[in-house]
Amino acid sequence: MAIRIVRLGGSRLKDEGTRIGTVRRPPRGVPKSAFAAQDWYDVWFPNLAPSVATMKAGQAAATPREWQAFLRKYRAEMATPENSRTLDVLAALSQHANFSVGCYCEDEAHCHRSILRALLIEKGAKLE
Repeated sequence: MAIRIVRLGGSRLKDEGTRIGTVRRPPRGVPKSAFAAQDWYDVWFPNLAPSVATMKAGQAAATPREWQAFLRKYRAEMATPENSRTLDVLAALSQHANFSVGCYCEDEAHCHRSILRALLIEKGAKLE
């Protein structure tokens, strides 16, 4: 049992489990009824996405310094009690169930999901 960190819209892996979209906005031009069938996500959970302002800062980050500023802002958002408890729940569930969390970004190294991966590991999550 474990969490997988995935790129939404990509083919599902064997035993991936429920796919959770940790994105601020649903995929454009895709009917809600097709999200799961087209491998976007089964459940939309924008609570773990960066705020709109933070997301825009991350997308615009062109230098390591700008990326570090994004990282600090997103980590601060995830440190709020509500988000921290959500990460605790996901970490606990990872010990007993397969599921995945993801985002649309092509490059995980320049995406909030790389930070989300680190946060889940810090919470004791079992990752694939």
